[in-house]
Amino acid sequence: MKPRVLATDLDGTLIPLEGNLQNRRDLDVLRGHFEQDSVTLLYVTGRHLALIEDAMRQHNLPQPDWMIGNVGTAIYEKHPKGWSGLGSYEQHLGDLCGEMPAVRLKEIVSEFDGLTLQEDEKLSDFKVSYDVDQQQLSDLAARIKDKLADLNAPWSLISSVDPFTGDGLIDLLPRGVSKAHAVQWWCEHLGWSPTEVVFAGDSGNDWAALTAGYHSIVVGNADRQLAERVRSDHEQKQWTDRLHLAEAVATSGVLEGCIRFGLISELD
Repeated sequence: MKPRVLATDLDGTLIPLEGNLQNRRDLDVLRGHFEQDSVTLLYVTGRHLALIEDAMRQHNLPQPDWMIGNVGTAIYEKHPKGWSGLGSYEQHLGDLCGEMPAVRLKEIVSEFDGLTLQEDEKLSDFKVSYDVDQQQLSDLAARIKDKLADLNAPWSLISSVDPFTGDGLIDLLPRGVSKAHAVQWWCEHLGWSPTEVVFAGDSGNDWAALTAGYHSIVVGNADRQLAERVRSDHEQKQWTDRLHLAEAVATSGVLEGCIRFGLISELD
């Protein structure tokens, strides 16, 4: 099927890199096409709703039709008065959490020293996030994982380092939930075939979606090891036409891939 959806990460992908004028020009091209064409635009990001809206204003991003935020723990639907969480997805996540809601999870994790619970706007019933000293991150993450495993808790842990501050981050999400999980659920909810979707990303938390069967764009600024892993995975699955390793970086790489997969016509 001909691709009709662009699902894209924001930071390092759709958002122009600082000082890159070509990214700015190509964002104008993308915005023009999404305002005029019938392509569905889905944002897929670790940002929470307020930060997504900040990015849209700051960078003058095209208006999406849907948004996946909070590392796959929220799907936002557009309404005339703004955005709201999709209730059926929230119910799905609630079913995954079973008898251990977020409030109980916080009690369990509170026994570990060195964790600072993030601000309320970064938390939800399905995302419990902590700031951690980077030097303690590896040890704390391992100990919390062991505790969750001992309890057979329906939650999983993702640890990372904030690229802007250098702080350690620990996100606790319902088991198996990620950007890729949310995109798959959204596609099934709306009846999209994987081959109708183009997914664009640049980092490790995009890996699962980049190798899930969608047409995939790895932008040129992505880690080369990630790009090679994605290429190898597509090759092993014998997908010969679903991957574009862009030469251009960030926004320009997204545009390059959209042209490659026919979401956007060749530019004059």
